[in-house]
Amino acid sequence: MKQLKSFSLLILLLVLNGYTSFLTAQSKNPVDYVNPFLGTDFFGHTFPGASLPNAMVHVSPDTGTEGWTHCAGYTWSASSIMGFSHTHWSGVGMVDGGDILFMPAVGNKLQIVPGTDKDPDAGYRSRFDHNRESASPGYYSVFLKDHGIEAELTTTPRVAFHRYTFPESDNAKIIVDLGHQIGEGNENDVAEIRIINNHRIEGEKIDGPGKVYFVAEFSKPFLYYGTFDSNYATPESDAGIFPYKSAERGRRVGAFVRFNTSDKEEVLVKVAISYTGIEGARKNMEAELPHWDFDRVKNEARDIWNNELSKLKIDGATDNQKEIFYTALYRSLLAQYISQDVDGNYFGADGKIQIAKDYNFYGSFSCWDTYRSQHPLLTLVAPEHVNDYIKSIVAKTKQYGWLPGQHFQNVFGEGMVGDHLVPVVVDAYRKGFRDYDVDFIYHAMRTKALEFPKPPVSVDAARSGLKYTNELGYIPANKVTESVPKTMEFAYDDWCIAQMAKALKKEGDYNLLMQRAENYKNVWDEETAFMRPRMANGSWLEALNGKEQEIVNAGDHSYYKYFDPLLVGRRPNRHYTESNAWQYIWSVQHDVPGLINLFGSTEEFVEKLDTFFDMSPLISPPKYVGVVGTIGQYVHGNQPSHHVAYLYNYAGQPWKTQFRARQIAEQLYRPGPGGLCGNEDMGSLSSWYVLSAMGIYPVTPGNPVYAIGSPLFEKITLETEKGATFAVIARNNSAENIYIQKGTLNGKPFNRTWISHEEIVNGGVLEFEMGPEPNKKWGN
Repeated sequence: MKQLKSFSLLILLLVLNGYTSFLTAQSKNPVDYVNPFLGTDFFGHTFPGASLPNAMVHVSPDTGTEGWTHCAGYTWSASSIMGFSHTHWSGVGMVDGGDILFMPAVGNKLQIVPGTDKDPDAGYRSRFDHNRESASPGYYSVFLKDHGIEAELTTTPRVAFHRYTFPESDNAKIIVDLGHQIGEGNENDVAEIRIINNHRIEGEKIDGPGKVYFVAEFSKPFLYYGTFDSNYATPESDAGIFPYKSAERGRRVGAFVRFNTSDKEEVLVKVAISYTGIEGARKNMEAELPHWDFDRVKNEARDIWNNELSKLKIDGATDNQKEIFYTALYRSLLAQYISQDVDGNYFGADGKIQIAKDYNFYGSFSCWDTYRSQHPLLTLVAPEHVNDYIKSIVAKTKQYGWLPGQHFQNVFGEGMVGDHLVPVVVDAYRKGFRDYDVDFIYHAMRTKALEFPKPPVSVDAARSGLKYTNELGYIPANKVTESVPKTMEFAYDDWCIAQMAKALKKEGDYNLLMQRAENYKNVWDEETAFMRPRMANGSWLEALNGKEQEIVNAGDHSYYKYFDPLLVGRRPNRHYTESNAWQYIWSVQHDVPGLINLFGSTEEFVEKLDTFFDMSPLISPPKYVGVVGTIGQYVHGNQPSHHVAYLYNYAGQPWKTQFRARQIAEQLYRPGPGGLCGNEDMGSLSSWYVLSAMGIYPVTPGNPVYAIGSPLFEKITLETEKGATFAVIARNNSAENIYIQKGTLNGKPFNRTWISHEEIVNGGVLEFEMGPEPNKKWGN
């Protein structure tokens, strides 16, 4: 009888445990699936710290600052943390940020240098273990083993909130290091720090071409304080430490404060930043964080994220898929950064303080990456911000007097290639976002496409190679670096401007720009079937044909002497931007039928596309820059490849798009720290996944339609800007059933490989029946 009772109790416990697990699974929200550590290993360059959508401050731990590996400051493979800084870029390939580092510590010796990951004892660093580290949207925590301190971070849009739980100590410290930054910085960089009273520290730091200002308030008054200049630091002495000094100026300066703490005593610090001045930082703190309730801010941040992430709901996904999806959506919503203070003031492109009236100003656009997928996704999941993006572009263009290219911190820039604020503007315009000075921005885009700037704007602000574009219809390889991508991407940009010209009934502009949109044909080499570097005299760059590759120096320009379609070369000599000739064949987003015609037939186009995916991923020769996230010569870790899987739709073989889109999503996106196959690049890698999981992708931003792929989940539901819902249902969906058998849109037969933006935002149901074998009649 006792055995029967024990067995019955065991069964009851198992049932209750299973029911509890069921309830837990049912009660999880989208925010609970986000893993901010995803992408922190390998080269994802993501950071796990606390931030909000569209925020100014991004407070996160830094484990290292040197070299390309530490673009985000944090790497999963590190074993020690040097502190918590307040500016980070989401997954970029540049080494920048890491401003205003705070680090709590205990111990008799005051150390003013961080030490190294290999030797943390040489500085104020601390070892840590991942099993005592956690992160969720808007929150981060870690136990600093060497100091016995629990460090926690949360945030408002402009104010970071730190909570440090100290052990009992008569020598508890917080170090503020303004010399800390990700990357080497500039030898002319300078910072200033001022201890205002026993609760407040203020300061500023030159961060590249601009300044970042901060105000820090402490919940506990300082017992002791001082400044330091780590230029004078030595292991043998206390040189460079200045007790009770209230201000310091220099490149590697900082401050320290000391307390007596009881066991488990919490010391809180609020750090507000601004790009306009100390007064701006003060106002930001007063408006956003007037209290000291850490848990309230943490919970509010969680609610903000959950509200944003809930705009897309998925059914029929595994927990791993939910982690990948909602983390991708999180990264997509994270990547655009406001720059204005709570009063609207921001640092203008003219170097003056400007004011954004009734809108949020965005100072940085990594547009070579984000125009392809992230900005199009935001027109669906964050439409309330889209007009503000374009207003920001209009404002900075008016202030500088010329349309910028890729740029950061609202400083004029022409990074990467192409002119890709253009598709950001045109895609928004054609989707109905028009609450900005339309005529002005159209004129600015058209002018930059055709003309050179006039003083006081520098001639260097002109499109790269514009002289040759105007004269030859292409950019020659012996005159300009990355000549092939520039020719092709400017052609696409001109096509975009032409679409806006057509909408504005500017027929002459439309005809001229559509003619220039065909310039990509001028670098097409029929003999090799590649977009091939071409010389100023019209000849093709000589083929490698077994010769040793050389670099030709031609005055202020250098280039690889021979054409090798597999070569991914280095700047400043390369002919293709972070890619090779195989990867750049397909960068004719605006005229895929025209590209197919260049091949001579659909069959030859598809054969080359098949080869692209099936051939060896080996790069020849191996001493040049490698690539990440490959399927054959397809490189998902780099943006120019992102639309290629969807090109089969244009060639009458949509089942191959379905196969490749599903393959990429499942093979190159994984849960956990190593889950990204390349740089996140400000939301571009993540937004590709979100869109492709929905079964759609914008091959041609500027054209308000999406190509159809293979939906990942049984159902995905979008809340649209019009207050409706749009659902994509994939019946009989599984890892094997990846092919569309038939489809309906709002109950009516759907047999095409595209859907319009308007059809989506109006709401409805797009339903597919999936199967394990292609239905070669669907979509044809």
